[in-house]
Amino acid sequence: MADPIEPIPPERARALLENAMRERLGDDWQDPESGWRMVTGHDYMARVTKGRVNVDFYVDLLGNVTVETSEINPVQDSGRLIAWMLLLVSLGIAMMVARVLGWL
Repeated sequence: MADPIEPIPPERARALLENAMRERLGDDWQDPESGWRMVTGHDYMARVTKGRVNVDFYVDLLGNVTVETSEINPVQDSGRLIAWMLLLVSLGIAMMVARVLGWL
């Protein structure tokens, strides 16, 4: 009879994940000036993005780490466009309100 598979604990998975991220992205990847941003993550996975590149890190229940690199998807691209449009519209409204109130 085969031995039962013992999954690694979340703490061990987090350590493996952090080590893989440091190896792939550099020791200072969490520094805002590095350009990397954590999009999502938990003990067994993380996604970071920089510019138009996503890097996904996965730790399976046996402790094997997988790293996948891909371009940003259309949802991310359109989300960025919507965020910029909302920012510009908000700025325009603020300018109109300031002008009406005589602040400009």
